[in-house]
Amino acid sequence: MIAATYTQGGEFRVEDVPAPEIADDELLVEVGASSICGTDLRMIRSGHRKLAPGQKIVLGHEFAGRIVRAGRRGGPFREGQRVGVAPNMGCGHCDMCIRAMPNMCPDYTAFGITLDGGHAQYVRIPQAAIAQGSVCVLPDDLPFAAASLIEPLSCAVNGIRAARIAPGDTVLVFGAGPIGLMHLALARLRGAAEVLVADLRPERLAMADRLGAAGTIHPGAEDVRQHVLARTAGRGVDVVITACSVPAVQEQSLGLLAPFGRVCFFGGLPKDGSLVTLDTNLIHYKQLLVTGVTGGSPRDFRTAMRLIASGRVDVGQVVSHRFAAAEMAAAFDVALHHDALKVVIDRESGESP
Repeated sequence: MIAATYTQGGEFRVEDVPAPEIADDELLVEVGASSICGTDLRMIRSGHRKLAPGQKIVLGHEFAGRIVRAGRRGGPFREGQRVGVAPNMGCGHCDMCIRAMPNMCPDYTAFGITLDGGHAQYVRIPQAAIAQGSVCVLPDDLPFAAASLIEPLSCAVNGIRAARIAPGDTVLVFGAGPIGLMHLALARLRGAAEVLVADLRPERLAMADRLGAAGTIHPGAEDVRQHVLARTAGRGVDVVITACSVPAVQEQSLGLLAPFGRVCFFGGLPKDGSLVTLDTNLIHYKQLLVTGVTGGSPRDFRTAMRLIASGRVDVGQVVSHRFAAAEMAAAFDVALHHDALKVVIDRESGESP
């Protein structure tokens, strides 16, 4: 089968690899669609701390497909079912796993990171994924291309919950990439009175406008703080979400918040830039909440699936490019070298995400 592979040390290839075999307690899923994530691209450029030198894996943790083989001890699943798969699996016995948060397990494994993932024709689903609730049966009318975006939306669901957005809030999202735009959609669903979006790329700000942003800010052309204070009569916003990996944005965020405001550091920072300066007096005197999130749980995955299936969130609006399975190399070329939003590899003809 053709797959997108990465070998720790820097080699990325689209190549023919053997199809996986499964044990009696596992599933084999034929991939209907997969989407390329920023994590895929960072691994191709810089590797991943969980991989051993020379270790090769199939990339891809955002995928959906159909069960084509079910081991006789593969749980309640059967061949022919259409499924999405939450990518993170925990050890199963630590405090985080007991709380059904395998994304927070200190010893987690994940498709496309430590296990062969979804940028291929077939994926082996291990028993741990079945036991921890990672496999989610999809509605029959949900296209695989849309289902491949359940996982990134589930991460945004986690972020929105951590930010405690309430009806009437004013929210500022830094970053108008796919994740920032998903936060925009979810904040509006939570009842935010206004959602502002800041980004350096005018075409992405235009997209945010089309998706319902109450206003947009270009930090290179205007002062973000002055814009926020002018728009809120000097009060500040209730919530800031940093859906980008820019240290200066995190440093700036506290000064944009109203009393009792919340900031969610959603986008992680590179190791050499993760030490930032925060004015903790702002936290103290304004009683601010500073939080962050990483990934999403199986619960978040199911919430995201229902939001997409019901039409409450149209994830197709963040897809900028779609390719057939035979065009996988071209899909990665666009994702790596062009200003794309979401790039989807769709194996089902005639479907739109």
